[in-house]
Amino acid sequence: MTTTTDTPVDTVVRVEDVRALLDGVWESFLGAEEPLLTAALPAHLGGWTAAVSVTGTWRAQITIEVVDPLARLVTAHMLGRDEEPAVEDVRDALGELVNMVGGNIKSLHHGTAMLSLPWVGYGEDAPPPLLRETCRLDLTWRGLPLRVLVHVSASAAAADERRHSG
Repeated sequence: MTTTTDTPVDTVVRVEDVRALLDGVWESFLGAEEPLLTAALPAHLGGWTAAVSVTGTWRAQITIEVVDPLARLVTAHMLGRDEEPAVEDVRDALGELVNMVGGNIKSLHHGTAMLSLPWVGYGEDAPPPLLRETCRLDLTWRGLPLRVLVHVSASAAAADERRHSG
């Protein structure tokens, strides 16, 4: 007999784990010749935002923010084309990228959780107020900035901090 519980699992997301997963996904899509580099970035990048939500025993949002030139470069590279990609292609490529990254991050947590369909938009997208940032990676690829964020349920994050501080 299998039983499930709605008790939230640990919300701790280690930056090292997210970085390793991101590097693996990035290399599978874009190759290992030009790695992602750590960088100091401004608070707001502008450009494109792609996000997926995780619901279940772990509640989170995984977001990738990229500037428009990088979004177009990544899309063209993923599609194997030299010409400027259409907006629909950019949306599809970023949606696929955040879906792969989000699925890999979700796999770090045990329990029952589902990944939403990706949301992709142009412009800044703030996470819902009930979520709290637990992981941030500020990076560049080919000199262009991107950011990966993991937000978790604020109540679960607070409970997790109490568990780990005592």
